[in-house]
This record gives sequence, structure tokens and C-alpha cells, in this order.
Amino acid sequence: MKEDLMDIICCPLDKQDLELDVEERDEDGEEILEGTLVCTECGERYPIEEGIPNLLPPDMREETPA
Repeated sequence: MKEDLMDIICCPLDKQDLELDVEERDEDGEEILEGTLVCTECGERYPIEEGIPNLLPPDMREETPA
């Protein structure tokens, strides 16, 4: 995921802004590979896995085992 995407995405539940918590970037530092998006209003967390943000509501998401 490119960090520029933060300008256009929002929480699917309440349409509020999301904060980005980066865990891993690619070798160039341009792509976010792993991390979390957190809603500034409701606090819901959305994972970024293999560069893809999962913005499905929590009840529609498949949780990956830890």
C-alpha cells in the first residue's frame, strides 16, 4: 500500500479518518507491507497484510491465526 492512499481512505463504519501504524515497508521504503489502520473515532483496527489494506467491517473479515 502506498502512504498516499491515506488521503482518500476512511473508516468504512463511520467514515472518519484513519491513523497509520507501519510495521514493515519494502526495500525502497515506498510500499507499506505490514501494519494497521486505526479509526480516529471508533478505534476499529484494520490490518495491512502483504501490502493490501483489509477495510472490511470486522464481522465480515476472516481473521488469520496468529
